[in-house]
Amino acid sequence: MIINSTFKHKGQDILVKYYDLDSFDSLDYSKCQQVYGVCFYKDQLVIVHGEGMNHGWGLVGGHIENNENFDQTLAREVQEETNMRVLQSFPVGVQEVTDPDGNTLYQLRFMSLVEPIGEFISDPAGSVTEIKLIDPLDYKKYFDWGEIGDRIISRAIELKNQLCK
Repeated sequence: MIINSTFKHKGQDILVKYYDLDSFDSLDYSKCQQVYGVCFYKDQLVIVHGEGMNHGWGLVGGHIENNENFDQTLAREVQEETNMRVLQSFPVGVQEVTDPDGNTLYQLRFMSLVEPIGEFISDPAGSVTEIKLIDPLDYKKYFDWGEIGDRIISRAIELKNQLCK
């Protein structure tokens, strides 16, 4: 599935193309910027609140650091932002973002099964101030990212349901 969208950022149109992927191996690593997880603990969706989400709710994740592979980035971000560990993860899809100058970067999305390591106290970066476990079907009460967001969440739920039969 391919979904095309645009949004304004600092007064400029940014083009976003989302497509489902079962592997990120075909992507140019140097253009991969973000890794985010649609994280499930048991039957609940893990969401985070804070600075990095424009003071709102969103998914767990962030930028790739120090030549990490994508799984390492996801595991680090999940632990930092939620004090949980990734048990399993699978690619959901990618957002291909193109700025007005034609520069393209990739934002990767995973479905992840996670479990708490301990109680969430704080994010070392300070960007996440709270975590919440919610019914996955209630995500629009917390954030609404349009058609692309709907596809990311629905595909993650499909993958989780296939895995946890």
